[in-house]
Amino acid sequence: MKYKKAFQVSAASFFLLFLALSLLVLFRVERLSDFDQTLTHWIRIPYPDWNPFQRFITTFGNATTVILVFALVAFWLWFKKKRKELYWFVFNFVLVAGIFNPLIKLLVMRDRPSLQHLVVETTYSYPSGHAATSMILYGTLIFLMSSLIKTKEWVWMIQVLLGVLILSIGASRVYLGVHYPSDILGGYSLSLFWLCLSYPWYVQQRLPFLHSNRKRDY
Repeated sequence: MKYKKAFQVSAASFFLLFLALSLLVLFRVERLSDFDQTLTHWIRIPYPDWNPFQRFITTFGNATTVILVFALVAFWLWFKKKRKELYWFVFNFVLVAGIFNPLIKLLVMRDRPSLQHLVVETTYSYPSGHAATSMILYGTLIFLMSSLIKTKEWVWMIQVLLGVLILSIGASRVYLGVHYPSDILGGYSLSLFWLCLSYPWYVQQRLPFLHSNRKRDY
């Protein structure tokens, strides 16, 4: 793969960022205070005028929405016989959204901000499930888009829209008072680490779970 080294370096960088954030949250959370307070202040400048809009945006990262999107995309990939894309898409979502993020939440056990919560949340704060899930779900689609759609203009437009959606979902969680900005950054970096690490494997059909399907794919 032409850019394999770049993806490996990116994966290592995102992993180190996630590791650093996790250690700070666990042992030196006060060092994140200025960062969290400053970004929270700027994101919440439109408060309360943007409350309905931010509640709407955050629904694109809610469990019901992402599971529905996941199921529809998985079915479409299966129907179109896009087996390699299907395996990578499903594996990414299940591993990060279904296993990694929930387990890390239970290990870190960071309480949510003391601001008024504009939506109901009952789990721990770090890393943000909405941030991690939207990045792994919509981020995988960004990577897959060029192999699913032939028209370059449409590919670029959809990729930009998905990127904006991912960032908007993260910002909405801070605006709604249920996450610190460092929670969002932690969720993003976790998913980006896995995306950058696994993408070259997907391209070269080297993922362990693809070995048994290589002959069938060809």
